Order: sequence, then structure tokens, then C-alpha cells
Amino acid sequence: MKASIRYEHQAHYYTSHLVNRREKNIWVVLHGYGQLSSFFLKKFETVFSDDTLFLAPEATNYSYLQGFSGRVGANWMTRHEREAAIANNNRYLNAVLQMQVIKFDKTPNIHILGFSQGAATATRWAAQLNLPVTSLVLWAGGFAHDLDVHAAGNRLRESQIYVVQGTQDEFITEESKQKQAELISTLGLPVNHKSFDGGHELNMEVFREILLSKECEGSSR
Repeated sequence: MKASIRYEHQAHYYTSHLVNRREKNIWVVLHGYGQLSSFFLKKFETVFSDDTLFLAPEATNYSYLQGFSGRVGANWMTRHEREAAIANNNRYLNAVLQMQVIKFDKTPNIHILGFSQGAATATRWAAQLNLPVTSLVLWAGGFAHDLDVHAAGNRLRESQIYVVQGTQDEFITEESKQKQAELISTLGLPVNHKSFDGGHELNMEVFREILLSKECEGSSR
């Protein structure tokens, strides 16, 4: 007979700097499959600033990337016990963000970026988040195929949504593009599509354009 239990669990996250309470924006950046958040956060160093806090939670499932030793990576979920993993991820990410938000008298603008596997995780999380999301960036990934369309449509109606892909991304197929287009159509949300000459990777020039866009400025609440 199968049974489940909840217990206290320790997880890790990294930030661009200590909160100074003058930040106008918080960017929560979710890494991809097999990555670690400390290394993922380093990719954003060129756009760090005192008025923007970058927050990089680390997925809580770990494995060796090759064989039984060597480099270790983290992932947000596998197909095994996926529903429990999704629920755990949402609770974990809610707690990480809330721990930062309570430090402010006025809540900064909340932005979420999900890379690769982190993109689907970002959409599931954003769909249940009880804070407004100023912008949602899905990079080298897309909306989760099992997303609660009604909840996501309501939560993200006022959000600026970006889907960013490299023109040479080997993980993105025509079939996956078509499925995403159908899902986006069902959601009924406006989406900004951006591309760059590259593969399954971040491109800081494109991200800087998004970061500095008027649509992402929002207003602190």
C-alpha cells in the first residue's frame, strides 16, 4: 500500500546581491535540466544592477550527469511521481519568492525566466502564483503541455510574455513548435516571439533588450 508524507526539506538558492530594499524588480531565473543555479546565475552577471535582484532557485532533484561519478546536475522533475514533483516545486518556489518579498514595504515587479526544462516549471508556477507577474520569459522551452489553461489565462492576462528561441536549437522541432502554437492559441494570451542566431543557450544581447523594454518596467505595487 502506497502512502505519502510531508517533511521539512532544505533547498538552495542564489541571489545577485543582498537585498538593499531599493530594488524595483525581482527576476526569478529557473535553470534547465542538468544545470546548477550557481553557474546559471553567473550567465546574468553582465546585467546585474542595484535596482534589480536576480534570484536563482536550484531544483531539488540531483543526479550525476554521466555514469556514477563526476559532475552533478539538478532537474525540476522526471516522469516518475511527476504530480508530486510539480506540487513540491510550486511550494518551494512560493517560499523562496515570499522570503524576499516580505523584506519590502512595496512589492517590486516580479519577472520570471525559465530556461529549457525551467520554462515549463515557470509556467506551472506562474499559473498558481498569488502575486502579479510583470513578465514571463520562456527561453528554449515553452508552456507546460499539462498547464491549467483557465488558471494560466487568468493569472497571466496582464503579463508580458516572451518566447525566445535560438535558430539552431537542436531540441526544438517543427512538431514542438506546432504544439506550442496550438497551446498559446488556446490560452488566448498575446506572446512576443524573439529569436537569435544560436543554439540551446542564453543570449545576453536579446535578454538585455527584454530587460530594458518599457513593457518590462511595470510599476512597483
